[in-house]
Amino acid sequence: MSYTNLPIEKARTYCETIFQKHGFTPEESRGITDVVLTADLYGIESHGIQRMIRYHNSIVKGLVDPKAKPVTVFETPVSAVIDGNHTMGQVTARTSMELAISKAKEHGFGAVTVRNCNHYGIAGYYPKLAANEDLLGFSATNTEAIAIPTFGKQPMLGTSPLALCMPADPYDFWFDVATTVVPRGKIEIYNKRGEPLKEGWAADEYGHSCQDGQHVLDNIKAKNYGGIFPIGGFSTDTGSHKGYGLGIIAELFTGIFSGGHTSPHVENGGMGDTSFHFMAIDYGIFGDKKEIKDRMSTLLRELRESPKAEGHDRIYTHGEKEMESLKEKTISGIPVNEKTVSELKTIGEYVGLAYDDFF
Repeated sequence: MSYTNLPIEKARTYCETIFQKHGFTPEESRGITDVVLTADLYGIESHGIQRMIRYHNSIVKGLVDPKAKPVTVFETPVSAVIDGNHTMGQVTARTSMELAISKAKEHGFGAVTVRNCNHYGIAGYYPKLAANEDLLGFSATNTEAIAIPTFGKQPMLGTSPLALCMPADPYDFWFDVATTVVPRGKIEIYNKRGEPLKEGWAADEYGHSCQDGQHVLDNIKAKNYGGIFPIGGFSTDTGSHKGYGLGIIAELFTGIFSGGHTSPHVENGGMGDTSFHFMAIDYGIFGDKKEIKDRMSTLLRELRESPKAEGHDRIYTHGEKEMESLKEKTISGIPVNEKTVSELKTIGEYVGLAYDDFF
């Protein structure tokens, strides 16, 4: 499958214009697009511009309401619960993390949980907002049930990522991971490429490992048995129970704390019923901030400089690859596969835009 590099600013203008055509304000459109394209710039194709077709379809089907506004339903000086009212996930997520940041700056800690919302893009985008303010940031979301529990075959949990960002030099510790072996988006990418899935990524309707991406996606869409394995795969020998437990922790922070839906009860493909959690901590509550940041930076440097395994010449720390990708793709553009280009053209036609006028 061939790829085309799209200049980042042209891609930004095209996506922002699409969202405005769908009824979002210019400010909201910029915010949504920034989350989408940050994924591509970080090298996370699964959650980047290839997700535009999913967002478009959700808006067209009425699962996302461009005119809706989130409402705070419970609040304390250090916490809040927000009803997303079926808004676009990225819009409510940014507002919620900014509220958590504001509380952390005033009280040292802020936590905001959200219910009744939609897919919010890469989980790691939001903790980075906190780190940019010299705070520790955390984010989590649940999703529709597409992950099977250890030794199970019915999807009961989401891919439900956990993300954390801690300020450090020369770049932040940026950790964003699904609680499954891979996120759904990665299976979509492999399927678009016509490549078989890796052994141990996903299960068929009998709970056995399945490398047919289309079959796995069809089962997810039809809500059949089968789905994605938790981190650790299909056996406790390889740590499946650990990923399974992390998935439950994600549900605690999202659907449980918010009073929203847990993954087995998220409907409409996860649109409109998803829950989030955002946390910001002023790590100065533990002592001198410069000293704490320096200790974190030293640990990360020691990890990178530690002895390498045979056949390897580099050890990465989390966030390092993403910052290198950001630097490269800001210049070269974001790689987009031919099927995604076709989808972008289809979306443009629907809202009255000619793809070739932008690229």
